[in-house]
Parts: sequence; C-alpha cells; structure tokens
Amino acid sequence: MCTVCDKRFAQTQGVNRHKLIHSGGEKLYSCTECGKRFLSQNNLSQHKNIHTIRYKCTECGKCCGSSKQLAVHRRSHSGEKPFECNVCSKRFTSSHGLVVHSRTHSGEKPYKCHVCDKAFRQAGSLQRHMRYHNGDKLYLCSVCNKRFSEKSNLNSHKRCVHNNRPHQCPYCVLQFKTNSDLKRHVCIHTGSMPYSCRHCSSSFTHHEKLKRHLLMSHNEGTCLTCQICQKKLLYSSDLKVHLRRHEGVKPYVCRVCPKRFCTASNLTSHQLRHRDFK
Repeated sequence: MCTVCDKRFAQTQGVNRHKLIHSGGEKLYSCTECGKRFLSQNNLSQHKNIHTIRYKCTECGKCCGSSKQLAVHRRSHSGEKPFECNVCSKRFTSSHGLVVHSRTHSGEKPYKCHVCDKAFRQAGSLQRHMRYHNGDKLYLCSVCNKRFSEKSNLNSHKRCVHNNRPHQCPYCVLQFKTNSDLKRHVCIHTGSMPYSCRHCSSSFTHHEKLKRHLLMSHNEGTCLTCQICQKKLLYSSDLKVHLRRHEGVKPYVCRVCPKRFCTASNLTSHQLRHRDFK
C-alpha cells in the first residue's frame, strides 16, 4: 500500500513506481514517436499502444493505451456511469474519477510538490505543476512559436491572441473557441436542456447554471460571499472578478481603442464590434 494516498498494488515494484508520482520524479522514459516522457517503462509501453492503434474506438476513432482505458472511454458514448458518490450522488464513468471526486468532500490532497510543498488532488496536476519548477515548456504555438508548459495554456493563448475558433456549429455559421461553448450554443438550435433540478421542474442548458440554481433556489452546495455586498458566488474565480467591480480594476485593454474591461469575455465582445465596423 502507498503510504501517501493508500492506493494498493499487487507487487512492491508497482508501489515503488507509483511513489515517483508523489515525489515529482524525473520522467526518464521517452516515446520515440512523439517525444512524450513517462515515469516508468510500463507507462511508456501502454502509451505506445496509442500509436499502434491497438485499442481504437470504433465510434469516434480515438486510440487508447489499454483495453481498460478503451472500456472507460466507450462509456462516454453510451452514457454509462456505474460509479456513484455516496455523499452527493454524482456519478462517474471510472472508479478513478470517483476517487478523485471524493477528495473534494474530504479535502484530501495526497500529491505534494517536494519543491514548494503545494498539494494536489490528482497526480496529473502535480506533474503539470512540476513543469513550472523544471522550466519545461512542451507545447509550441504554430503561429508565433511561443512555448507553454500546459496544453490548456497554449489553447487559451491561441483563442485570445490569435482569435482561434476551431469549433463550428453544425446548424449555423457561428464558430466557437471551446467545445463547451459550442455545446451550450447548440442547445439553442435543438432546444435541449439536459441538466434537470432534482428538487423542482427547472431544467438548464449547462451544468454551471444548474449549480447556481441549486445554490440560490435550494441552498444546496457551498458558496463564497462577497464581504462588501454579501453577494453569493460559486467559485473563487467568480469572486475575484466580482471584486474588480467594487475596486474599479479593469485589467483588460482593447488593442484598437483605450477602453478597459473587468473580464476577458467583455473585452472579446467589445473587440468584435471593431471588426464588424471595418
């Protein structure tokens, strides 16, 4: 058993490899196909199955590293979620997803950075964090050659700086920066409201709207409160943006005119007007 997170293994070799995750161990094993690096030979061998297309989804063509990963992936198509949280009843496609989610209730963060003592709920979060200490920037922007330590930061850079909108609506000409934005938009065409409240008849196009409804209407869930006006907010990022309005802070500046904004989304909407007037 791992003494840090209580995960269990059949062999000593397995737990020793696993402990490298907690310590932020060096990734010594490199894939010759794509250059991606891994903590163990076993993880590298599993990754290579993706390149050989050994475990390929027949529905979407995605390649997985093992039969177990493929089975979990197929549940994204079938909608099957066999693992249920005994605290909030939220369901998951894999046991790992349930384990990680349960830490939001317990507050457990077993993966600790040995450099700055910051702790994380997931091994992947620790591995991404270590890139900041190591100076690793694996992701290259194909437009301006700027490098990033995380793929999500690269995608965000492309959307904000290069106005990249890769997600096309199948019903109209609109394009979107993220897949989640596209899904919310498509609900306008289909009339779909897949997120239903278990307390009343209300339904919503997005799970974030359902969360807010549960908090505001049924007092379910946790929230943060603005100490100035007592407004309730779901996330620390929401509170941070909200406080800017009280403080008059507007960090986002239009590239065309000197107008400033509290949020990046307001800036983007404003800049589209300049494009429309050209």
